[in-house]
Amino acid sequence: MFQYRAVLVRLRQGDTDRDIARSRLMGRRKLAAFRALAQQRGWLAADAPLPDDGEIAAVIGQVRRARSTISTVEPHRDIVVRWAEQGVAGVAIHAALCREHGYTGSYSAVRRMLAAMDAARPPQATVRLTFAPGEAGQVDFGAGPVLFDAARNEHRRTWCFVMTLCFSRHQYVEFVWDQTVATWLGCHRRAFEWFAAVPRRLIIDNAKCAITKACVHDPLVQRAYAECAEGYSFKIDPCPPGDPAKKGVVESGVKYVKGNFLPTREFRDLADLNAQARRWVLDEAGVRVHGTMRERPLAQFAIEKPLLRPLPPIAPDLGTWHAVRLHRDCHVQFERCFYSAPFTFIGKVLWLRATDSAVAIYQDYRQVAAHPRGRKAGQRFTVRDHLPPEAQAFFAHDRDWCVQQATLIGPACATFIDRLLADRIVERLRAAQGTLRLVDRYGAARLEAACARALVHDSIFYRTVKTILAGGFDQLPLTTPESTRAYATTARFVRDAETLFGVDPSSSVH
Repeated sequence: MFQYRAVLVRLRQGDTDRDIARSRLMGRRKLAAFRALAQQRGWLAADAPLPDDGEIAAVIGQVRRARSTISTVEPHRDIVVRWAEQGVAGVAIHAALCREHGYTGSYSAVRRMLAAMDAARPPQATVRLTFAPGEAGQVDFGAGPVLFDAARNEHRRTWCFVMTLCFSRHQYVEFVWDQTVATWLGCHRRAFEWFAAVPRRLIIDNAKCAITKACVHDPLVQRAYAECAEGYSFKIDPCPPGDPAKKGVVESGVKYVKGNFLPTREFRDLADLNAQARRWVLDEAGVRVHGTMRERPLAQFAIEKPLLRPLPPIAPDLGTWHAVRLHRDCHVQFERCFYSAPFTFIGKVLWLRATDSAVAIYQDYRQVAAHPRGRKAGQRFTVRDHLPPEAQAFFAHDRDWCVQQATLIGPACATFIDRLLADRIVERLRAAQGTLRLVDRYGAARLEAACARALVHDSIFYRTVKTILAGGFDQLPLTTPESTRAYATTARFVRDAETLFGVDPSSSVH
């Protein structure tokens, strides 16, 4: 109201409207109206006291309210108020009024009503958060440029991971292909190594890679991220749902990266993008005068670093947890690789923990299997002890085992098994296994004699050996068959026992 008071003083001094307008205190039309109002109130009398600012403001306000007109949107105020509370934009409100309620006024009238409603609301106060050196850092993701991914042979969107120290505003920037839990944990490890220190707490958003259940009072932290916090000795501080302003430091940091680093630059691939980002943080972002602090981030970081927590002597083995089901083949599947677990858990849901180099499988809290991490799709890692007993026995009794067991029984059995396995048409492994299992019922000596008799008759079959043992023929003297004695010198298919395995045909083998 100071200009009204100054105009009133000059009016009482006798200045003309033209002189007052020339001083740019008030226009001539407005000045004429104010002169009339002052005369009506008696403010121009020389002996009258000057009114104070409050009295002038009250009179001017009454005049303005008296001259105000009724808005054309006034009949629809209730509808506009309801839509405005729902967050509907002014343009959409004007279009809906014209379409559904026959409104013929302008959009400006709607906009003025919305502005008056905003002005009538009580102002929302806020508080700027301050942080002590080493107290906290903030973490967030932002969209990055689209680059060509040679591994997938396609163009993909990148994501910008930013960790900013709240006191110094020094930051770590890395561009990645996704926002998975493994990527999230890896970015944290590299960020801590970049700072060579760890803040006491990290303020984060409610991303699924960190928080599995967002809640104001009792958020549920992702299991792998909880292990990361325990390993590096920092506390996780999630923002309340829908309130990202509580991590405004890193929000501004992400905008700064998008607005000052990405434009005007070209990147060959993801590695080149990250290399340029690291140089930019040290050469430009770290040495600029920060708009809020009016200090250089790297200079402030030199003050903050001694107050941060040191890195652990041994880096934690960060791993991601996944719920998997054990299939009928005694294997679980993770990232297109297969890992065995004990057959007793077939059909049950187990927990798989994957690190960079290993995979461990848990049943509740108990580890039941461990394997090296597969890198190629389709790789299968099997521990024979995880298979059912019959499967273990089948895989244990392979060709080498059959040859070894036959050698222990005797030369005739070894020769019989060798010829059985040497068949070039049919795989005879099961026949060899069945032949060797006969030792459990008949003993090694009888099996050796039965194999010798089968060789003499050139009948290399499992059923031949079993028939000999079942009929007790292995206990009879081993002689060359009568039907072949006439052809002993010229027969094409008959070989005597001595030629086969060094046994005298006239002797008895038991």
